[in-house]
Amino acid sequence: MDWLPLSPLLVCLAMVILCCFFWSHVAIQKIIHVIGASILFIVVVLVYYQVMERGILVVQVGHYMAPFGISIVIDMFSAMMLFITAIIALCVSIYALIDISVHLQNLGFYPAYWVLLLGICGAFSTGDLFNLYVWFEVMLIASFVLMVLGYHKIQLDGAVKYVGMNLVATIFMLTGIALLYGMTGTLNMADLSWRLSQQTALSVSIVALLLTMAFAIKAALFPLFFWLPASYHTTTVSTSALFAGLLTKVGIYALIRLTTLIVPHDRWIMSGLLVSAGFTMLTGVLGAMSQYHLRRILSFHIISQIGYMVMGLAIGTPLALAGAIFYIAHHIIVKTNLFLISGIVHRLGKSFDIHRLSGFYKHHPLLTALFFISALSLAGFPPLSGFWAKFSLLKAAFIHGNSIIAFIALLVSFLTLYSMIKIWNSVFWKGREEAREVQNADALSWGEKMGLFTPVVVLVGITLIMSFMPQMFFYVAMQISAQLLDPTEYIHVVLGATAP
Repeated sequence: MDWLPLSPLLVCLAMVILCCFFWSHVAIQKIIHVIGASILFIVVVLVYYQVMERGILVVQVGHYMAPFGISIVIDMFSAMMLFITAIIALCVSIYALIDISVHLQNLGFYPAYWVLLLGICGAFSTGDLFNLYVWFEVMLIASFVLMVLGYHKIQLDGAVKYVGMNLVATIFMLTGIALLYGMTGTLNMADLSWRLSQQTALSVSIVALLLTMAFAIKAALFPLFFWLPASYHTTTVSTSALFAGLLTKVGIYALIRLTTLIVPHDRWIMSGLLVSAGFTMLTGVLGAMSQYHLRRILSFHIISQIGYMVMGLAIGTPLALAGAIFYIAHHIIVKTNLFLISGIVHRLGKSFDIHRLSGFYKHHPLLTALFFISALSLAGFPPLSGFWAKFSLLKAAFIHGNSIIAFIALLVSFLTLYSMIKIWNSVFWKGREEAREVQNADALSWGEKMGLFTPVVVLVGITLIMSFMPQMFFYVAMQISAQLLDPTEYIHVVLGATAP
């Protein structure tokens, strides 16, 4: 099973090649697309099972031993992120069969989709900081292609802001990597973990600051978040759902690796992240409250929810970090689902403007119920999954004496609930004469209903499982938290005989 850690990358790469080979045969690409997503899910389940049974999995590419070669490392955190990625990839793949027009399919949606997944899986699998940068660039190129597919003016405007800020992040990251290599002669994350402990505090803090700023841009942290609400609503629903669920979480993943493995327990970095988390929560939710475009509301909520994850990371206790990990899993599922639901609403009501939509409760009770569960979970309404995630973070904050950030998190939860109620009242509950008439259920064919509703129902089902069996997920989150806060096993497994 030595090849197993490479299997998610190999599946994604194979799908890219096959989709390019059958570029002019869209029907074959569709089949490859869904089969590939199913295979990715199966191999990731095998990877997750092996990590839970055997511990950390490592592949030294080309049999060059660390820290001289490229290390692919799958620990519990990586395995969890890959597992959730595979779920989202499969659900969005099914949704995209209906959502993506033939024109966009001919322009190369499927190859770009799989290149993006290749970059995401690579970022979650690599044990090398330079290769993390490479996978970030793969994601950037693929996401830019997906964002401008169709060549509409609003897409180009959003893409310019998106790429511009990500290029700034690239400069910060490459500068930090160059300094790190000059200081230590290595970029293997396990090797860096102990080599940096021998460097002066000032030089380590400068490098840590550069990398933190790079990853903060990728994660859309305050004050570097404006690219997200300017771009996510401009692309197709399938693409924006994939972006909303996964892209910013790669930035959060990198921040967690940085602050628990490469430069653990840096007091100044943690303090800065805690302050940034509070402002991120507030600015994100206030932005959402001021919007009336459905996907822009949801985009601003991505920002506010990122603040909760960084809050748990910055507090740094086992409970807080476990809460952040649980929150990441919850948010990926719920936020992806809300974007998919917004696409169905648009298909039925022909608008994303909540002022032009109404009466969905009467005409589409199933869709209403699916939105209701996802929206209340996002707001943290008990006993849904968002409540358990926020409860653990608030408990950790009060125990640790961070009462200010805890009160901010509570306030943002109430404001998030208000924002979700605004959507509920306008789109689902009220019926206004001036609003556009909602199409009846026959507006969607049976095939469209199955393709659009099946992923949404599956994701709502996962949300309910997380809501009513949270102890199972918290048990895994606590294990991951313990492994992250004590990276000794990670270092020894990766470096082997060369470990300190």
